[in-house]
Amino acid sequence: MEINELYRQLDIDDDVYEYSCAKLAGLKDRFDRIDETAEFNQLKVLDALRECRVSEACFSMSTGYGYNDIGRDTLERVYAHIFKTEDALVRPQITCGTHALNVALSSNLRPGDELLSPVGKPYDTLEEVIGIRPSCGSLKEYGVSYRQVDLKEDGSFDYDGIRNAINERTRMVTIQRSKGYQTRPTLSVGEICELISFIKGIKKDVICMVDNCYGEFVERTEPSQGGADMIVGSLIKNPGGGLAPVGGYIAGTRECIEKAAYRLTSPGLGKEVGASLNVIQSFYQGLFLAPTVVSSALKGAIFAANMLKGIGFSVYPEPETERHDIIQAVTLGSAEGVISFCKGIQAAAPVDSFVTPEPWAMPGYDSDVIMAAGAFVSGSSIELSADGPIKEPYNVYFQGGLTFPHVKYGIMRAVQQLKNDGLVKPYVFNIS
Repeated sequence: MEINELYRQLDIDDDVYEYSCAKLAGLKDRFDRIDETAEFNQLKVLDALRECRVSEACFSMSTGYGYNDIGRDTLERVYAHIFKTEDALVRPQITCGTHALNVALSSNLRPGDELLSPVGKPYDTLEEVIGIRPSCGSLKEYGVSYRQVDLKEDGSFDYDGIRNAINERTRMVTIQRSKGYQTRPTLSVGEICELISFIKGIKKDVICMVDNCYGEFVERTEPSQGGADMIVGSLIKNPGGGLAPVGGYIAGTRECIEKAAYRLTSPGLGKEVGASLNVIQSFYQGLFLAPTVVSSALKGAIFAANMLKGIGFSVYPEPETERHDIIQAVTLGSAEGVISFCKGIQAAAPVDSFVTPEPWAMPGYDSDVIMAAGAFVSGSSIELSADGPIKEPYNVYFQGGLTFPHVKYGIMRAVQQLKNDGLVKPYVFNIS
């Protein structure tokens, strides 16, 4: 059987198939460069596993208090080695990226302190953590104030505004690397490091925390190598490699990590407790695979940008733009477009492909949100997934994919769904 015949069995029309082949043909050089970065990061991870003397004993589970858990403690040394930090906290007890960020923030801020975002509005779920939107247990309730400086219209930093915003109460700066539900540029590691250097030149003792979600292993360096006191992320995103079933990490200075550990567990206990249960091997193996998994997702984002722009949709980043995270935003222009795209992604999933995603009032968001993710790990966004708020300008955010062939099919299936629903005209696939 020829591959195009198999695509027909998977509900892909010949014109969509041929269009995708034409788009893919022009991406070889770009993909080769991504593979070179993946190779670099793979060697970096391997070096950390070897240097930290990972052994089979590290895969043994612990229960109860988790005292003297060799696998947990060694894994945290591995993360610190990879991210070039003094220490790290990597735990299944961290439920998600938002939880990891909350632990990092609340443990290192005290009543009367001020938190500054020099990159504008944070991701939606962090608004309730900070208290921008009232919520039980927010930082605002504990006397921590918040200030933000928006990016300029061209996406660059407002250095004058940042300088004026820093004051005697500014204790921590939070820098979100990825765009969230926005169409601002994702920040490169170089840009983040430049920003941190500027901020510390004004106030040396300010803590700089980077929300590193969706950015790990996209570049050859991480923000912690350029002055960040903490970097924070989720294990069901990039560093979990699609195998970690839960968890999050915080890597940074010894003082910041110690405070975070006491907040996560309890004063007096800190990193000494926290059983690894039966997930520790998947944490190691997922981390080992993460650089190549991230490269597949990155290729998928670039392929998606080329496919969707070619049939008339606005995309962000643009197809030729250098990437600093794995997310691709597409403006569909209507609720119907967002829903149709997500239906296509869901139909391409290995799990729950028969399910039709619907918008719903998801906790932590200020509008209905639709999510397509037929994943082996529930909610995993390093696996093929798409989501978006049902509000103007009706953007959908596509990310993930454990293998490029799967991502490729997912995008083709989403485009096919848009065609089936009459949201694109058949003639747009004409490549002659």
